[in-house]
Amino acid sequence: MIRRLESSGVPVKAIVNPLRGINTDSAYVSSALDQIPGPVLPVGHSYGGAVITNAATNAENAVGLVYVNAFAPDEGETASDIVGSSRDSLLLNAVQETKYPTGQGSQTASEYIIDPAKFHEVFTADLSQEDSDVLAVSQRPCAAATLSEMTGPPAWKNLASWSVVGSGDKAIGADAVRSMAKRAGADITEIDGSHVVMISQPEAVTNVILKALSAVT
Repeated sequence: MIRRLESSGVPVKAIVNPLRGINTDSAYVSSALDQIPGPVLPVGHSYGGAVITNAATNAENAVGLVYVNAFAPDEGETASDIVGSSRDSLLLNAVQETKYPTGQGSQTASEYIIDPAKFHEVFTADLSQEDSDVLAVSQRPCAAATLSEMTGPPAWKNLASWSVVGSGDKAIGADAVRSMAKRAGADITEIDGSHVVMISQPEAVTNVILKALSAVT
């Protein structure tokens, strides 16, 4: 997608998501957006959607939002609540808990990955098993706070939004992604794909981003 966007003359910055919790991650991404000169169109995948929902509220140069199989929570909602309400999601039964040091003596906290044995079914069903396995062993763990911290005032209430809904999303759940997109008043594009539709069908997702960009610039 980055290659396709840049070949269309669109400058791209892939901001690293710390994956430590809504409050920390949205503050980090908001700061990163503020340091980009000119208008910015944030694009978020999966949990990244929850992050841009919060980060763009405080980023004065954000001009719209693009969600790719992503959370678009309302104020007070958590990611775990949304996933738990989905009929399509298989995520909660596929996570594995690990521990990491907090830096406070011997204190530890919980973080989660998707069981590599279930990764293909839940996350990457439309990729080859080989490609899925590479992603499974290279996944970054998410702190428990990414699932439990509540969203603040959502940016989609003040910014136009676009949403890609993968009809085969078993992570968040296609039904939940679609419901959040409708609630946000997003321009919705349905694609027959898994949770990683931006990998399996990058051209289709790139076209949605270019459509959004043309509408806000």
